[in-house]
Amino acid sequence: MTIGLLAIVVGALWTVQGLDILSDSKMSGKQTWAFVGVGVAVFGLILAVIGERVRSRSKRKVES
Repeated sequence: MTIGLLAIVVGALWTVQGLDILSDSKMSGKQTWAFVGVGVAVFGLILAVIGERVRSRSKRKVES
């Protein structure tokens, strides 16, 4: 789950840089980084959801 959250943050940062909202970087204004950032953020979201499901499932087993 932690890796998923980190991927969401990094993906959002890359997207913002690619869209040239956050400038002063070699990635600023490069549309490729906007697409890569969205992909990484979506992948991170999937990892976070899977991690939360595994975590909640293991809590239910411990409580039973």
